[in-house]
Amino acid sequence: MAENSRIAGFRNMTVAQRRSAVTEATGFDGEVFSQLDSSAFEPTDAANLSENVLGVFSLPLGVATNFTVNGTDVLVPMATEEASVIAAASNAARIARPKGGFVTSSTEPIMQAQIQLINVGDPHAARSRILERKSEIIDLANAQDPTLVELGGGVADLEVRLVDARTTTYVLVHLLVDVRDAMGANAVNTMAEAVSGTVATIADGDALLRILTNKADRRIARARAVFDRELLGGAEVVDNIIHAYELAAADPYRAATHNKGIMNGISAVVLATGNDTRAVEAGAHSHAVIDGRYTSLSVFEKTAEGDLVGTLDMPMPVGLVGGATKVHPAARAALEIAEVSTATDLAEIIVAAGLAQNLAALRVLATEGVQRGHMSLHAKNLAAAAGATPEETESIVATLIEEKAFRFDRVKSLLAEIRSGGSR
Repeated sequence: MAENSRIAGFRNMTVAQRRSAVTEATGFDGEVFSQLDSSAFEPTDAANLSENVLGVFSLPLGVATNFTVNGTDVLVPMATEEASVIAAASNAARIARPKGGFVTSSTEPIMQAQIQLINVGDPHAARSRILERKSEIIDLANAQDPTLVELGGGVADLEVRLVDARTTTYVLVHLLVDVRDAMGANAVNTMAEAVSGTVATIADGDALLRILTNKADRRIARARAVFDRELLGGAEVVDNIIHAYELAAADPYRAATHNKGIMNGISAVVLATGNDTRAVEAGAHSHAVIDGRYTSLSVFEKTAEGDLVGTLDMPMPVGLVGGATKVHPAARAALEIAEVSTATDLAEIIVAAGLAQNLAALRVLATEGVQRGHMSLHAKNLAAAAGATPEETESIVATLIEEKAFRFDRVKSLLAEIRSGGSR
């Protein structure tokens, strides 16, 4: 892992200087950065990942600094187009450092496949018949992926659920599969296909859907961190952050934006490492529904000492093998930067990043408001879109912040004023 993720002045460095700093912090060969250059992923290679390919679409890839996870310093790769995300996560990680950083843990990497059985005349009895032959079905499923079984994975259990729908009762067979370091979709889908005929015969019905569920609630990663009261801004800020969290816990309208803030951090790391952002997002939002009500994924409380403690438990179906993680050169580079050796390690770092991003957003909302931080970075994007030079951008951003007017038409007028010799 990184010798020290607390890299002084990182945000003010040039791209070349940042690469040198990351190389020094991690100790790996700086040649890894050649994988991040746009020419490293040709359209012909991209055509192996998608269809009707015309080219390659790039996003900024950065690293969040200051992270300590389970006592080890980590540089967290993040791919995002949204201003302030990486800076905010880095700042939250800095606030967590004095209290030990992030502590993480996980369940086993269990993914589930569903087999939907229709036209079953006796659903309750069919459920019993299937469970009576559980071992036979599990053996058939495991025979589809002997390599996974050799690695210590494979089907860990089988469950049968009865779901009452509008016109009938469906029998749903769940295969609970330990997928080890894979995301696991292909493995569980193959197993579901292979056993569907057998379970349909046992149930005296027909198999219809045979596919994984993205409600990966058996594959949970957890993160916890204590955020120093004084570094946050004092006792009032702690109280206000808790008020902001409690609104998200009670109100789905606030929870949607609250959880979006978490996913700003989560999705950026998932995308950077070549994993499936849609699967992770689907699992996250389904996990946020408790007793039929959408609520906050995270929890914030006050410690006995008056500091703020945050926890985040959520599904994290990510892998190190298969898909874009091995094909995309930038994803391979991101995994090298993170220095993870298992999918579980990666999942826990991702959830730590989500908690950091969540805390950063709540702190801003509970103090200065979103405009000053997020919008000042947005102002730089507006200036760049208008064609401003770095020197012109600095002046334009200062004016926009002073005026609190983050509009493209105002950027254009300021740029015109500067270039005509105005006072700005």
